[in-house]
Amino acid sequence: MYKCAIILAAGEGKRMNSNTPKVMHKVCGKEMINHVIDTMRSADIDMVDVVIGRGAAEVKKGTEDRKINYSVQEDQLGTGHAVMCAKEFLSGNEGIVAIFVGDGPLISEHTVRELLDYHEKGNYKATILTSRMNDPAKYGRIIRDETGEVKKIVEFKDATTEEKLVEEINSGMYCFNIKELLISLDKLDNNNAQKEYYLTDVIGILKDQGLKVGAFDVLADEITAVNSKVELANAEAIMRKRINEKHMENGVTIMDPSNTYIDCDVIIGKDTIIYPGNVLQGTTIIKEECVLYPNNRITDSVLESGIVIQSSVVIESKIGEKTTVGPYAYIRPESNIGKHARIGDFVEIKKSTIGDNTKVSHLTYIGDAEVGSGCNFGCGTVVVNYDGKAKYKTTIGNNVFIGCNTNLVSPVTINDNAYTAAGSTITNEVPKNTLAIARARQKNVENWVVKKGLNK
Repeated sequence: MYKCAIILAAGEGKRMNSNTPKVMHKVCGKEMINHVIDTMRSADIDMVDVVIGRGAAEVKKGTEDRKINYSVQEDQLGTGHAVMCAKEFLSGNEGIVAIFVGDGPLISEHTVRELLDYHEKGNYKATILTSRMNDPAKYGRIIRDETGEVKKIVEFKDATTEEKLVEEINSGMYCFNIKELLISLDKLDNNNAQKEYYLTDVIGILKDQGLKVGAFDVLADEITAVNSKVELANAEAIMRKRINEKHMENGVTIMDPSNTYIDCDVIIGKDTIIYPGNVLQGTTIIKEECVLYPNNRITDSVLESGIVIQSSVVIESKIGEKTTVGPYAYIRPESNIGKHARIGDFVEIKKSTIGDNTKVSHLTYIGDAEVGSGCNFGCGTVVVNYDGKAKYKTTIGNNVFIGCNTNLVSPVTINDNAYTAAGSTITNEVPKNTLAIARARQKNVENWVVKKGLNK
């Protein structure tokens, strides 16, 4: 059977107090709307339509790689009106449409599949996704008859004292048979205090025709929507807990899950150990048996097996197996660090390749360089890659020893097995098996302090 989804994402989101459209705020590294779209795709929904309004251009730009359809709600006149704006998307199709909200990122693939299955097997014309809460607050209530069938949805402001005691609430998410939904949409009116068209009224229209309406009950976390920055933080906490538990079930050791921040698309191998304060972002891949000591930030990078990192930043780079990094290292985008290497404290690597078994132990900057294997960089080395207008490349061969406090002025080449003397400024190519010394000869001026009157 044909299955499609409409995601409502046209709301203004005034309570977010932000210039960014509400559905474009991120939860665990991904925009809320993209969480919902990706969940629909993973649940084998055939087509997805997003109803956009406020911030439409930004929402389209942020979702265009998902290859979805868009409907536009120029004026926000209620949820029923939003679905009316998607009538062209629905027309000519028979089957089921699931309706979700773009600010509800916590809905799971499992729940979507179960909702569709429940709807089909029950032969319902509409199914409401519901949840039970001890404190339902101002949610609309699901009122059932004596047989347990859905009788109606009552908005909080219209509920009687007895109806307000009902704990089953309407999530604002539904499943409909497309044919019956389209017919019902034509019967909606806005004869209410808000002068809006409510999707909840479709349930009443179907019930008046004697058609079956079901209610599928799920945990409250699944249907949590985000309407403020406080609720955004709550959704982040719920999803982060899910993500961390998934990794732990897969064999990752997380010392303190409440202080470990892992984005939803990060992949981590078993027997990796993660200490508190780590922030793992984007499409990062961390393979088996790594150790991430406290307070690292790793973004869109690949870490091979057996790596140890301490209090460092790694961005859009790759690190080879059994390499150690930090503390306080900064590996910037487009860097490729080899196997069994050492990138030590206060070392910055930018857009460079570092070969296997090379050691850059401390207080060094390497930028726009290609470094071979088995090299050693003394403390205080600087690759001088920028002249104020352009950046140049430095090439360093295998088994090169760079003395402490060496400046390598790019473009320059240091060939295999060469050495540079400490304190040198290298501006010309250094041949293979050569020691390069580029510093002034020491001169001692006797009694200079006395002559200057500086002695004490």
